[in-house]
Amino acid sequence: MNEFSHLIDHTNLRPDAIRSDIIQLCEESIEYGFATACVNPTNLPLAVSVLNGNKPKPCTVIGFPLGSISIEMKFAEARFLTHQGAEELDMVLNIGALKEGEINIIENEIRQVVNAADGNCVKVILETCLLTDKEKVLACNLARDNGADFVKTSTGFSLSGATTEDIAIMRKVVGGDMGIKASGGIKTLEDARSMINAGANRIGTSSGVNIVS
Repeated sequence: MNEFSHLIDHTNLRPDAIRSDIIQLCEESIEYGFATACVNPTNLPLAVSVLNGNKPKPCTVIGFPLGSISIEMKFAEARFLTHQGAEELDMVLNIGALKEGEINIIENEIRQVVNAADGNCVKVILETCLLTDKEKVLACNLARDNGADFVKTSTGFSLSGATTEDIAIMRKVVGGDMGIKASGGIKTLEDARSMINAGANRIGTSSGVNIVS
């Protein structure tokens, strides 16, 4: 088993993923000892059934990929998916509200998703490619102060993905006690190692098997 296996969220969030793709993802997650298998909400029940209590946790996404749904909808989605067996939730924050300086919206939606998660892990996706450095710092502070477990760089569906520069900024803000997930464009062992060296302690990728092989 590769030294990075336990740090990888093995991911398939493609809209055209079919049952066999999700089954393969989960079976690979078990075989290689990945942290989670991360799937779209519609595929969560299948992932839960295949993982069946094995070490990799079922992970899914909230408000994905744009973050542009209401606080009430994010809460309802998070609560429903938690009850369906999700043990980790990756939520996209309301990027427009952050850029408008509507801090109360960001604080409330993070708190509501954390509440809905019933103690399970919540990662807040910042979509760093759309933010200034000042906004990245603000988003990290809001995630940390409102109960999230991780901050995460990217959805992988926007302009670009993770950079070591962004990881370094995020780690400087949140300190050593909060998780940082690098995602978007991480395809090789070298990519993963550079993100971890910059301060990430979780890697989101659809190339998990390639990385650990």
